[in-house]
Formats: sequence, C-alpha cells, structure tokens
Amino acid sequence: MSHSPLLYDYLKRFQEDPTSRIFAPLAEAYRKAGLVNEAVDIAREGLRIHPGFVGGRVALARALFDQQKFEEVIQELSTIIHDAPDNLAAQKLLGESCLMTGRLAEALGAYKMLLYYNPRDGETGRMVQELESQAYEHGTLVLRKDPEPVTGFDVEVMAASEAFSSAPEALRAHWVKKVEILQNLLVRVERYRARAGLA
Repeated sequence: MSHSPLLYDYLKRFQEDPTSRIFAPLAEAYRKAGLVNEAVDIAREGLRIHPGFVGGRVALARALFDQQKFEEVIQELSTIIHDAPDNLAAQKLLGESCLMTGRLAEALGAYKMLLYYNPRDGETGRMVQELESQAYEHGTLVLRKDPEPVTGFDVEVMAASEAFSSAPEALRAHWVKKVEILQNLLVRVERYRARAGLA
C-alpha cells in the first residue's frame, strides 16, 4: 500500500529523534492513511514524553474518535478546553463526541464556545440553535425565572473590604475566586462584543 510522502518524512524524523514533538503530525498522518491503531500508539508514546503538549492530545483524541472511543476523547479534551478554550479543533471534537454519547448540554457548551470565538460561522450558529431547541424540548435546559423578592428582614450592606477583613480566610479566598471568574467572564464578553462589532 502506498502512503503519503509526508507520512514517510514524519516517520523518518521521528526515528531520528523519538523524543521530538513530531509524533503529533506523524500520528495525524497515520490516522489520515487509515492506520488508526498506529496513530493511537504513536500519540500515546509521544505523550509519555510530552504530557502537556496540546497538539499531541488533539492528535490522540482524533484517532480515538475514529475508533469510536468517544468517552476517551472527552476525557482527553477536558483538560485542553479548560486551559485553552480557544482551541477550536478541540472544542469541535469535544462537541461531536458529546453528541455521540448523548451529552446534549456539554455538546451545546462546546458549540457555543466555537461560536463565541468565531461568531460569523453560520453552520455553528445553526448547530447551537438546533441543540438549544433539543435541550429545551428534553428539559436539559430550562428558562431561568428571577426569584421572588425576599422580604421580612433587613440586610446590612457593608463595603467589600470590610466583608473580607471580617470573614475567615477560607471565605475570603472563595469570594476572591468568584470575583476572578466574574472578571474573566467580563473580558470574554468584551472580546466577543468587539469581534461581533457591538463595542
């Protein structure tokens, strides 16, 4: 069987230096040539040396997807998208794998992130609309209602600095983390607004 010259080039370079990151494109070349088991093996071997290499994780996830090992794909990609949510290849593969395993809400989350980073992608936009409709129909998502106002007691309002200084250290760390999350969300919203021309 004849394979792409690129595959042989990657293989030669990998044999010359088995510790290099060339294992990722080599695994991808194996996968495209239909040698999926070899792709998984070479990706796993490379990730033993470079466990944090995102390109290697995505290459392994693609090969696992071709083997229809969707749960393993989700496991591989969870760390990537947590640390690098703008990795569109990982988000797309995660969304597809979640759909294959019936994880509607997680699939919707992945496709929404794809749309966030590429708001002009009409196909992804249509997928988000379809998944939202299905999620509402199946009760996976519900429309949030504002809670009824609570009455009957007075609430003392104090400055945030006073609240932190009087709170135990664990509570302070909890609220600092919440503030950081809120700041990150605001940055993402502003980035989205700028990309969508809303700023």
